[in-house]
Amino acid sequence: MADDLPSAAAAAAAATTTTTTTTPLLLRPRRGWLSSFRIKTTLSAELGGSVGDLGTYIPIVLALTLVNHLDLSTTLIFTALYNISTGFLFGIPMPVQPMKSIAAVAITDPLLSLPQIAAAGLSTAATLFILGATGLMTLLYRFIPLPVVRGVQLSQGLSFAFSAIKYIRYNQDFSAGKSGSARVWLGLDGIVLALFAILFLVFVTGSGDFSDDAVPIGVHEEEEDSVNRSSRPLRRRLRFFLSIPAALLVFILGLVLCFIRDPSIVKDLRFGPSRIHILRITWEDWKIGFFRGAIPQIPLSILNSVIAVCKLSADLFPDREVSVTSVSVSVGVMNLVGCWFGAMPVCHGAGGLAGQYRFGGRSGASVVLLGLGKLLIGLVFGNSFVRILGLFPIGILGVLLLFAGIELAMTSRDMNTKEESFVMLVCAAVSMTGSSAALGFGCGILLYWLLKLRQMECSCFGNFEFNPKRPFAVDDETNLNP
Repeated sequence: MADDLPSAAAAAAAATTTTTTTTPLLLRPRRGWLSSFRIKTTLSAELGGSVGDLGTYIPIVLALTLVNHLDLSTTLIFTALYNISTGFLFGIPMPVQPMKSIAAVAITDPLLSLPQIAAAGLSTAATLFILGATGLMTLLYRFIPLPVVRGVQLSQGLSFAFSAIKYIRYNQDFSAGKSGSARVWLGLDGIVLALFAILFLVFVTGSGDFSDDAVPIGVHEEEEDSVNRSSRPLRRRLRFFLSIPAALLVFILGLVLCFIRDPSIVKDLRFGPSRIHILRITWEDWKIGFFRGAIPQIPLSILNSVIAVCKLSADLFPDREVSVTSVSVSVGVMNLVGCWFGAMPVCHGAGGLAGQYRFGGRSGASVVLLGLGKLLIGLVFGNSFVRILGLFPIGILGVLLLFAGIELAMTSRDMNTKEESFVMLVCAAVSMTGSSAALGFGCGILLYWLLKLRQMECSCFGNFEFNPKRPFAVDDETNLNP
């Protein structure tokens, strides 16, 4: 027995040596750019996910093009390059979406000119770039409680869903930013068409769970000895559904309907991109763009384009979590380059990420494929492609936006306690009622720390210490009496 002690000690020492011998952090192999393009599920699933954020992209681009004379060709080319770059850089379906607050201000009276829109985008980009490069965004990210972030995500998701229902039920005038008369039930852009698209997407994609565990890719049936034989037909059917790019098919249906609704648009198409030039921004443009466009956009970009995106990526891709610094700097660099040439101010959005994930996007390949499609359209058709976008069925855009909004709102389901849910719901309610994510964020932060202060044990009241986990006893009452 005594002889076994030295051998046991030696074995423990060897085990300790083995466990403590690790590869230094700086020497660990880093993920290459080609691995970011590696398809995680199937090519068809990535193709379906690539159009998941077009429900927000197309309406805003169309409105800015019609009202503010945005150069569609330049915007398509630059956003295509952004998509391709972010796909390789982050390795997840990181979306590139319009800055919604700047777009909303730009199409309201008085209208913003293209130099003023560019000045607003450049001011917002410079702010995010500085916050990211200096590390201040990381400090802000660590400071914000999760229930507050979930409240912002819930409000944004429900806002998308409400807008989607309006797209489906009513005719839309994007140039005026208003809903019109009720949409007809039948027709090439009727309610029945939208309902058919919803039912098709639900039947094919289900609840949006493309789990690799539920549907393993690349596993042959002869290797599935541990799987119950009765579940194999179900797994085959799920694999078949996974091979259908449902969202892409719905989008292609919308494109086909454009030519059926007005065959004369073929004659209006012109080949070749527009000429790219540098905008001339005056001091007056800088003032108007900053005060009217950048000031309301900066809080929204910090919350939804950086913090909410990073939280959502950690939920959806825990093995490929993106850093706050890289996302913030990415938004800054994209606009500091593209806005000078008249491209639309863009950012990363949690709603776009949720939409692309909902329809099958699991890697950077999804947005790279989307970028290649935008680049092809921008180089071949240029500004004439706006005629096709103007005839695209709005109800189908509403369907895509609806699924993206629901997927984003569902991220709030991890609030386990009543206090967390209370903070989240108040933050969401204020954000939606006041149409300001910054206002809801401020209320959520205040409410969160107020609840934390209430739970703290306070010793300034003598021997009486309040502990919310301990029930109020009779002895406490006697101690309080003189």
